[in-house]
Amino acid sequence: MSEHNHVVNKDGNVTMAKVSDALDRIDPEQKELILKNFEDFRAYLGKRIQLAQKIGLGEEQLAAAAEKIADYLAAHEEPRNSEEKLLLELWKAGSKEERHQLAHMLVKLARN
Repeated sequence: MSEHNHVVNKDGNVTMAKVSDALDRIDPEQKELILKNFEDFRAYLGKRIQLAQKIGLGEEQLAAAAEKIADYLAAHEEPRNSEEKLLLELWKAGSKEERHQLAHMLVKLARN
């Protein structure tokens, strides 16, 4: 796949506008496997965070990507479990600043 399809380019720069496109390209069956169990979702995110850190993404870039992913999930996916339902409700109730802080917390949660 050529670089123009990736969220992160060879220089380590993140193109946040491509996050939704990347999420749309995930096979529906794989997406279901990732989202149906919260621990699987958390593990999936943890692996992606490790990869992002290896290529040099910093805390703010990770949180910004987490915000984009959370926005996408809130708009396009129904919660599959009680943890995702709670996250959705917190996301919808939060201000922009609170969502940004929640994104930081989600990055930390997925790391552990």
